[in-house]
Amino acid sequence: MYLSTIDKPRTANWKGLSGNVFALGTVSLITDVSSEMVAAILPLYLVIGLQLSPAAYGLIDGVYTGATTLLRLAGGYLADRTNRRKAVAGFGYGLSAVAKLGLLAAGNSMTALGFVITADRAGKGLRTAPRDALITLSTPSGDLGRAFGVHRAMDGIGAFAGPLVAMAVLAASAQSFDAVFVTSFCIAVFGVLVLVLYVRDRPEPVQRKEPLKLGLLKDPAVRRIVLAAALLGLVTVGDGFVYLLLQKREGLAFGWFPLLAVGTSLVYLLLAAPLGALADRVGRLKIMLGGYGALTLVYLLLHGPIGGWPLLVAVVLLYGVFYAATDGVLMALAGPVLPERLRTTGIALIQSGQAIAYLGSSVLFGLAWQFWSPETATRAAAVAVVLALITTAALLGRRRS
Repeated sequence: MYLSTIDKPRTANWKGLSGNVFALGTVSLITDVSSEMVAAILPLYLVIGLQLSPAAYGLIDGVYTGATTLLRLAGGYLADRTNRRKAVAGFGYGLSAVAKLGLLAAGNSMTALGFVITADRAGKGLRTAPRDALITLSTPSGDLGRAFGVHRAMDGIGAFAGPLVAMAVLAASAQSFDAVFVTSFCIAVFGVLVLVLYVRDRPEPVQRKEPLKLGLLKDPAVRRIVLAAALLGLVTVGDGFVYLLLQKREGLAFGWFPLLAVGTSLVYLLLAAPLGALADRVGRLKIMLGGYGALTLVYLLLHGPIGGWPLLVAVVLLYGVFYAATDGVLMALAGPVLPERLRTTGIALIQSGQAIAYLGSSVLFGLAWQFWSPETATRAAAVAVVLALITTAALLGRRRS
């Protein structure tokens, strides 16, 4: 098991990657099992079970990702300021674990559900930047694509398993959502335990002779990547919308709904590491732009001429390619641009730009669906992705990827 090597973070393991990468991947794998158990059934529960309108669901979906921006920035800066990235990440993982229990008490109250979802996402906001910074600080610059690819592949295993575990728990508990929430909490606690025992902070503390000052956005390269990340976030529609549109068009039974996320996660975990390694060789920007090209095809297919199982397979495949080619690759693209002393803050800034944009995207898409039509909304989203790709290529093509 890779965890046994973590005490020596710079010792090479699989093809030169640090044991810290595998330990963080293990934590993400376990945590994603927990979070995807809930996430896989949440859109169906809110829209079908609680009869939310598309616009209301868009608002909640945006809050789910975008409402914790300040916490992302605060967590990133705190991690850099104290040089305790593991502690900040651990607090975030712990907060998300506790939030799973909050779902038990929320019931049908939209206010309570919103509070619990925000707490869960606050935990994600706090932990993501310190975790990704630890990966960059544990990996040589030339191997960052591979490192993030391996980490995201392990993360994808958890995302793949989560909906399956949720379905098994529902089947064993006579469709009890409370049983899913309790099981999710227990798994999340195990993930926190792995983090505490096996993940290590940067082995040699950074020595500072002057106070830490924020000046990231003064660097043109940093400004360009933050702007590009925000622009791409603005044209990315939430998973729940994509799966709901598929369910509506094909009339999928509710029991099949979580399997859409399972299929996407399977493609993601199979391709994340190979595409990360390919990005190191041929250029990270090329791979990332190709991933958003796959997303454009997803939006076009949702109301295209293909239907039935070919449509389901094509969308799930392309959606998995999109995530595998963009998620970790963006962080690998950003890592060398950001100064080491502000690495966590810089990653948090990029992720925050995407989170704010994603909040706007979810609200706008929900409104477009409700007041125009789902067909018009998805086609407009496809056009927006193409325009964002052209702009991103112009912004980031000025620097080596």
